[in-house]
Parts: sequence; C-alpha cells; structure tokens
Amino acid sequence: MIGKSLTRRGVLGAGLAISGVLAMPSILRAQDKSLKVGVYGGYFKKSFDEHVFPDFTKATGIAVESVAEPTGEAWLVQLEQAAKAGQAPADLSMMSQTSTLKGQSTELWTPLDTSKFKHYGDLLPRFINKYPDGRVAGIGAVAWWITLVSNTDVYKDAPTSWAALWDKANEDKLGLLALASNSFLLEVTAKTFMGGTNALDTEEGLNKAFEKLAEVKPNVRLWYRDEAQFEQALKSGEIPMGQYYHDVTGLAVADGFHVRSTFPKEGGIQDSGNWVLSRASTKVDEAHVFIDYMSQPSMQGVMSRKVGTTPTLKKEVLDLKPEEFAAVSSDIDPIIPRYDLYTSKADWINQKWTELIVG
Repeated sequence: MIGKSLTRRGVLGAGLAISGVLAMPSILRAQDKSLKVGVYGGYFKKSFDEHVFPDFTKATGIAVESVAEPTGEAWLVQLEQAAKAGQAPADLSMMSQTSTLKGQSTELWTPLDTSKFKHYGDLLPRFINKYPDGRVAGIGAVAWWITLVSNTDVYKDAPTSWAALWDKANEDKLGLLALASNSFLLEVTAKTFMGGTNALDTEEGLNKAFEKLAEVKPNVRLWYRDEAQFEQALKSGEIPMGQYYHDVTGLAVADGFHVRSTFPKEGGIQDSGNWVLSRASTKVDEAHVFIDYMSQPSMQGVMSRKVGTTPTLKKEVLDLKPEEFAAVSSDIDPIIPRYDLYTSKADWINQKWTELIVG
C-alpha cells in the first residue's frame, strides 16, 4: 500500500522552511561507522526514517543521520559552498537530475565505483548519471510519474493521448504545471507531434515545439505552481483535466474521489532523483555500501510499497506483484525529460516560455 501522505510537496516542494537546518539524527550513531544522508523533507523523510534507515543500520552496522534537504536548488548551493570549505552537510544526497548536472560542472560529486554495486547491471540505463568522460556521478535513487489526469464525472472515457490537451473540446478545462523545467511540456509536444524528444536538439526544433505548445493556451484554465490548488479543482470537476502526479492521483482515488490517472500512448513523463556523494565527504566506503543496499530489488520493492516511488531497476528483477507495480509505474515507454536543455539553455527557454506560453 502506498503511503497515504505522499505528495510531491513532501518530496520536492515542501522541503524545509529554512534552508540548511539539519535534522536530528534519526537513530543513535554507531560507535565506528556513520553516514549523513540528505533526503527531501516532510513525509518523504519520515518514511525513510521509519522504513529504510533502521533496517540499513541493522544490516550493515552503519548508523544514519538523516538530513532534511531544503527545496529546489538551495541544497545544491549549500553543498557547493560547504565543499569549498572542505565540509559536507550530508555525505550522500538525493538530488534532482538537473541539479546533478549542475553539480557536475564544478566536480562536486565524487565518482562512484560501480564494481561495488551488485545490482548495477540491473539498473535501467536512464537512472545512471555520468560525467562527460564516463565516470558515474549519480545512481538513480527514486523515480515518479507525471501523467494525464481527468475527473471521471466530466470525462466518462479516459483520454488516450497527450493530444487531448490540444483538443478544442477542452477549451478552458486544463490545469498544467507552470514551469518549463517541471512540466516537461516541450518534451510532451515533441513526443506527441514531432517524432520524439530528439526534435529538441536544435533551436529550430525547439522553436517549432514552442509554436505547437502555444496552441494549447486557450484550453488552459490554470498554470499551477501550487499543487493543492489544482488537486482540489480536479477533484471538484472545476478543472477536470490536466497533468499531475500519478501516485498522488492514486491516493485521491483511494480516498473515494472521482479522478483517474492515465498513461497516454506516448508515455507518462518519468522524473527522478539520484544518490550523489559530496566531494568533501570522507565516508566514501559507507556511501558505496548504502547505494548498494538501496539498489537491491528487495529495497526497491520496500520503497514502492512504503514510500510510493517507482523502481529504478529492470522490472524482471523486482519482487513487486503486478498490481503493486501498476500502482507506481507503467510498461509504456516513458517520456524522459531533456534535463540537458534546462542546464545548457535555461535562460533562453525560460524567456521563450514566459513570452509564448504563460505570458
């Protein structure tokens, strides 16, 4: 059963109200071995403190001090500043893909020795983050989905394609995420109408995607940053369709609300976070033990059941029952965000987004 309180607010949005406040150790330090691990605050951290860290300590003898990360890129900035002073607020951190790439530019992450990970070969390739020269900078920690959601009272039949966002019958009915870098609607546009996200490799392709995406504007009632605002409007039918998080929608269904999450034929959007090791950390051996432990099929299953995350391993090695896998994932090939664009072309994309999409 997925935890009832899991939302992206707890995972990525809420974090800490005050950046840099360190959590109290979740368990007492072992005499000899310990590790500070940064995870997203709120429910997410609580779930790890209850369901993951104590069992890791029992299995390895390494005590974990969990650290609640602040939201957004604030944690990246803190880790970078601390590393310059030779300090590590956390040894290992769960880091977004975009922040992982930005940290690579300053060699913030200690390269990982993949020979120490028994299930490295079972990781899906998209969950291995590498430096340009091939060194491994991050290993996929958790993943989640953004899907096409709808109110079942308003839409008796589930939409089957992201193209529904452009359907003129849906004028003034949509709720969409407000940022280029968290909605990934440029990727949705490219996958739905342009043959795939490789179409975004050129400025010409990006411009075409922006032009096509701009056609969706008459259908958008709400460009949302506050998830709760859209969630309530979706449940009530006021804004009966849009993009949202698959796991949170599932919780609403379990609570009796008339909503559904659909994986379109083009695929849901799969976003994820990595385990990364600060270059200032001296706990290299302990960090490798931790990543190896978290990459076990059994632990990936525990996190899916207890935390609601999507496994980063190949489906065939997992111990999830079909209904458990379906609750957190899909067999349809995903739309993978073009994280590279939000680092290499961030200013240009944000300016065009404001001018053409949300302006």
